[in-house]
Amino acid sequence: MPGNENNNAGRFVALYWDFENLHASLCEEKDPGSYARPDNRFKPQEPLVNIQAIVDMAASFGPIAINRAFCNWQFFGRYRDVLLQNAVELVQLFPPGATAKNGADIRLCLDAAEDMARFPHIATVIVVAGDSDFMPLAQKVRAAGRTLVGVGTRQATNRHWAKSCHEFRHYEDIVQPAEPTHH
Repeated sequence: MPGNENNNAGRFVALYWDFENLHASLCEEKDPGSYARPDNRFKPQEPLVNIQAIVDMAASFGPIAINRAFCNWQFFGRYRDVLLQNAVELVQLFPPGATAKNGADIRLCLDAAEDMARFPHIATVIVVAGDSDFMPLAQKVRAAGRTLVGVGTRQATNRHWAKSCHEFRHYEDIVQPAEPTHH
C-alpha cells in the first residue's frame, strides 16, 4: 500500500559473527582440548555451526541489513554453500602470528561502531560470540540506543558478556528449541 514505505524504518538488524570463536567453542564441546592443537586448528574444518538457525533467529528481530562474519576463512571452505545461501559477507582476517587472537574481535567492534554511526535504521545489533572482549561494544550499543542481542554457547560464554546484552540466546537453544512436553 502507498504510504507504508517506512514501517520497517528503525527495525533493521545488523548481525556480526566472530565465526571462529563459535566454531572453536563447538569443537571444544565435542572434544575438549582439540581445537587448540595446531594439527587440528590449521586444517580444513568440519562444519559444526548451524548458520541457518542463527540467521532465522536474527530475522525474527526484523529485516537483516548487515550479515557480516569475521574469520580466517582459508580453513572454513566447507561452510561455503550455506554462507552464500544466507548472503553472509565474509571478512577475511589473516592472523599476523600463531597467537594473534583478537583480530576478529577488534575488527568486529570497529565495524559495529561505524555501522551504528552511519546507519540510523539499525535498531538491533546481534553479536555471535561468547567472550568478554565484547563488553565495551555492549556499552557503545546501549549508549547509541540500540538493542544488543548476544549469541554464544553455554560452556564457552562469559557470564559478564551475557549480562551486558539486552538479551542473550544460547546457541544450543537456537539450534534445538525446547521440545514440547507432550510426547
